[in-house]
Amino acid sequence: MIVGLDIGTSFIRVVIGDVDENGNVSVAGTSQVKSEGLRNGVIVNIEAAKNAIREAIEQAEQNAGITVSSVFTCLGGMQVSSTDSNGAVAIAKNRGNTREITAQDIDRVIDCARAIKIPIDRQLLHIIPQEFFVDNVSVGINPPIDIMGDRVVVDVHIITSSVSTVQNICSCITRSGYICNNIMLKTLAATQAVVHEDELDLGSIIIDLGAGTTDVIVFIKGAPVCTASLQVAGNLVTSDISIVKGISVANAEKIKIESGCCWRDGIEVDRQVIIPGVGGRAPEATTESEICDIIQPRMTEIFEMARSAVMHNSKIKQLSGNIILTGGGAQMRGVVELAQSV
Repeated sequence: MIVGLDIGTSFIRVVIGDVDENGNVSVAGTSQVKSEGLRNGVIVNIEAAKNAIREAIEQAEQNAGITVSSVFTCLGGMQVSSTDSNGAVAIAKNRGNTREITAQDIDRVIDCARAIKIPIDRQLLHIIPQEFFVDNVSVGINPPIDIMGDRVVVDVHIITSSVSTVQNICSCITRSGYICNNIMLKTLAATQAVVHEDELDLGSIIIDLGAGTTDVIVFIKGAPVCTASLQVAGNLVTSDISIVKGISVANAEKIKIESGCCWRDGIEVDRQVIIPGVGGRAPEATTESEICDIIQPRMTEIFEMARSAVMHNSKIKQLSGNIILTGGGAQMRGVVELAQSV
């Protein structure tokens, strides 16, 4: 059995998988509970987050009919940062002593690439090879094991996180009564779940539209070349509706989910939307197009900021793959059309 725990700003989700001898996973149980103790993807109340995590895992245990002892989890948000590095090692000690490259040589060159100064408040999450070179000739993303050569070079993408963030997540899981097996970048996990191999090779952008943060990762030739996180996300859309219409955040969230659209041209039938009254104020009627006029500018801003982050954090000039949207915000009507237009 393998257990995945997603500690999100809006929801905490758990999935339990049964792994067969071939490594295939079948889902045995899932659960979803409202998040507590989190703000913009960051744990701000250990006790509240711990209780929500325990409740989510216990529900998944009941659904799957098994007892969970340990989990894998993920993180994202502004506490994650990335950089590129490279390393090189000699294979042949003397000219003419060329030999086959071994797995140990690959480990040595990656260790060389990771030998960069990481601040004391940062923790290494991933070191991912982008491209290998043997004697100045590119051999792609796969380790060049058994290839003859004198020198191996590797370009890598290094992802780090705030030490305190990792410690808080591990503390919450431990206090819930479970073991944290490992933590990985959530957009990297999402990529493995939803992105086709051809999309990774051609060059694609994966945008995770969460409630507290919007996380972006870019792949070219099967390897990540850029990661970024934005503090604008679904909660700001809800807040805009709440402020403009003068209603509670809970009612604004309900309207966003049930009647929200972020692409005005996609509204074929302009249905009526009832805005609940507050205090002694009577309910009022509006339309989906008026709600869209509130939502679309904010969603446009999110995609424009994502585009700017990719351009700022990378040297990408052209991508031939797709834009892949995931997360709760990806369920909104018109989000695909809006992302394409931006």
